[in-house]
Amino acid sequence: MSGLLEGKVAIITGAGGGIGRAEALLFAREGAKVVVNDVGGTRAGEGASASAADQVVDEVRKAGGQAAAHHESIATRAGAESLVKLAVDTFGRADILVNNAGILRDKTMLKMDDEMFDSVVAVHLRGTFLCTQAFARQAIAQGGGGRVVNTTSVSGMRGNYGQANYAAAKAGIYGFTRTAAIELQKHRITVNALAPIAKTRMTEDLPMMQSVENMTPDHIAPAALFLASELCGDTTGEVLAVAGARMYAYKVMESPGKFKDEDAGVWSAQEIKDHWDAITKFPGA
Repeated sequence: MSGLLEGKVAIITGAGGGIGRAEALLFAREGAKVVVNDVGGTRAGEGASASAADQVVDEVRKAGGQAAAHHESIATRAGAESLVKLAVDTFGRADILVNNAGILRDKTMLKMDDEMFDSVVAVHLRGTFLCTQAFARQAIAQGGGGRVVNTTSVSGMRGNYGQANYAAAKAGIYGFTRTAAIELQKHRITVNALAPIAKTRMTEDLPMMQSVENMTPDHIAPAALFLASELCGDTTGEVLAVAGARMYAYKVMESPGKFKDEDAGVWSAQEIKDHWDAITKFPGA
C-alpha cells in the first residue's frame, strides 16, 4: 500500500530537530523524498553545525527512505533558492514546502534591541517569504500544483509576554499565508499554516511548557502531513492549530458592528465609547 506522499518531493526547513524532524520522518514513511534543511545553530540562531540535518537524513535512509541535507540559512535569498535547487538537482522536482525554521530571542519589548527583533523576523517571516517564493516559481515551472505548509503560532494569533519579535513574525506569517493562498490558487498551489504547541528544544524552558507531557512533535507531524497531502484537497488559507490531542482552527473574524443612527455616518469619539459593547460584540459571545 503506497503512502500519502508517494512520489512527492518535500522540502522541510528547520528539520534537524523537534517538529521539523518529526515531519521529515513521517513524510519519508509516507513515501516522500525529503530535503532536510537546518543550519544546526543554537535556539537563538548562533553558530552552525551540519550534524543536525545530516543526522535526520541518516535516520530517513536507515529506514529505507531517500533524503538530502541542506545546511544554509533560509533567511537569505541565496539560501532559500539553493534549497529549492538542491531538491530539483537531487530528486528532479519540488512538490511540498514546509516552512518550519525558526529561532527564539525572547525579551520584553522595552529591553529588546534591534538585533533581537530583526534576527527573529528574518528567520521566521523573511525566510517563509523567500522559500515560498522560490518554491512557487519552481512549482509553476513544473506545470503548477503544490503544497505549502507555513508555521505560525498561538503567540502570533493572541500575543505572548516577552515575545514581541516572535509574535510579530508569526502574525506576519498568518497574513502572508492568507495572501499567498489567494495569489497562488490559480496555479493550484495550496498555502495553509500550522499553529503548533509542543515541547521541543525551542520551548522546553518556557513557563507554559513546564508541566506539559503530552504535547510532542509527533502530535504535530500528522497535521502537517494532512495539509501536504491530497487529503487536503483544495483547502487553502487556513490555520490549523494543534496542542497534544486537541486540534482546532484560528480565523480573524469581524463583529457584525453597529451602524450610526444618524444619516451623516460620522462617529464621534464619545459615541464610539457609548456604543462600544454593540460595536465589538460577536454573535454567541
